[in-house]
Amino acid sequence: MGVIRGLTTAGKAITRRDLLHKTCAAAGMLAATKLGRAGARAEDPEERKRIEAAIPAKAFVPPRKPRKLLIFDLNVGYGGHGSIRTANLAFTLMGAKTGAFETVISKDPSVFRPESLKQFDAVFFNNTVGNCFEDPALRQSLLEFVYGGGGLMGVHGTSVAFTKWPGAIEDWPEFGIMLGARGANHRANDEHVFIKLDDPTHPVTQAFGGDFDYRDEFFRVHEPYSRNRVRVLLSIDTVKTDLQQGPAYGKLERTDNDYALAWVRQYGRGRVFYCGFAHHPSVFWDPKMLPFYLAAAQFALGDLPAPTTPSARLTAAIRAQELFGWRLGLVPSTANEETLFETIDKTAELGLLYLGGCNRQKVSHDIPKSFDEQLNNDEMRQIRLKLDAAGVRLLTYRVEAMPADEAGCRRILQFARKMGLEAIISEPAQNMADGLERLCEEYNIAHDRSAILSLPAAAEPARDEKISALLRRTRDLGLKPVMFAIESPRDVPVAIRQSIDCFNEVSVQLAKRGISE
Repeated sequence: MGVIRGLTTAGKAITRRDLLHKTCAAAGMLAATKLGRAGARAEDPEERKRIEAAIPAKAFVPPRKPRKLLIFDLNVGYGGHGSIRTANLAFTLMGAKTGAFETVISKDPSVFRPESLKQFDAVFFNNTVGNCFEDPALRQSLLEFVYGGGGLMGVHGTSVAFTKWPGAIEDWPEFGIMLGARGANHRANDEHVFIKLDDPTHPVTQAFGGDFDYRDEFFRVHEPYSRNRVRVLLSIDTVKTDLQQGPAYGKLERTDNDYALAWVRQYGRGRVFYCGFAHHPSVFWDPKMLPFYLAAAQFALGDLPAPTTPSARLTAAIRAQELFGWRLGLVPSTANEETLFETIDKTAELGLLYLGGCNRQKVSHDIPKSFDEQLNNDEMRQIRLKLDAAGVRLLTYRVEAMPADEAGCRRILQFARKMGLEAIISEPAQNMADGLERLCEEYNIAHDRSAILSLPAAAEPARDEKISALLRRTRDLGLKPVMFAIESPRDVPVAIRQSIDCFNEVSVQLAKRGISE
């Protein structure tokens, strides 16, 4: 078992009272004046040397295009962790040395305006304690950036970003859902923890090579954390770790005894990464932690492919489908009038992870409006939360008739991106055939009937043989459709479940055969 040691700051332990409870005394001061000395101290040449010595020699994968990472490090109502400046320097040097990305560091909330945010591939909230900004337009811009396919990274104090500090009073619940958890309760900031690799073969954890032990300040997070929501990478080994060591700050115990420390997740098309320990500057000159953060950054930026299926949903069939890049989902039938929410519920009932929607569907009985670009922000928020609560993702969107003008097509594509969609299925107007392809490329949304491969009808003769032949042909040709689709029935007959079982069984068989070959 490898051993990784975290260090205390300035050679001594820092208490929660010393560091976490410092606040700005003057009410109404500008947020920028609330930054503590830890974030403003001058660069230490020795610290820079340690960081440079720990940076990996090269990126895990070559970037597909020049990448830009926004590092936002504003703290509000709190003095700021001493590791913030070290992390900023480490990411900047690491991106430059490996050629993986360029960094821009800011404390100015205006950087989240849409016209500014669009230049970045991912945003790193670097230990951002407190209510970073309250402007609804800026929050909407960040949300749409991530849900539409941007990356989001957070460490340690980010789990209480967009809360009123001190006290971590919730001010933006959807940010916690998007990140995957809330909370900052912990023991001493030099707690000795044995860390388990929950997903040892995951691309983001490849730097570790096995379980290890570490000293830092480890947060015990709470709702909305769930293994039904996130793909856990690292967690506390509760068998090996003394969970009663040192003082406790806040309620630490979980009834499920599940103490996740790092994870990835998908929010819409957004790639999200969080790690709960980054309290001490030494974390960011650790020769095993920096490769971990490099892999995480390349994942968030969109270069390092990595699965995000929630841990609790993993089965042999899902792992096989991850290997091939296959996703099975439910699409609304043209023969009935079910709402989008009904399709979502039916998808979850069938144990599927994905679905498609259609612009002729009504959203729900409570939102009796068509699922299209006329929906307002609150109605789209309700759809996002419904999808998240059901544990499913919306991948495809069928449009009965695309507009014959560019402005109309843009409105649909903008809506599709806001909803985290990956493909639109439609017939373009004759005069927009070439123009629509160009627009889809601009918005990074597929527009091709091959994006969906439909499974044979549940009641079709020789159904299982046809499903098997379809999957074998897809594998042999190396095709990666956005989704394999099953049409939603009025109810959930046994035949639909049998089709799903057949898809899963053949996936496992093909994966095993591929490994043996």
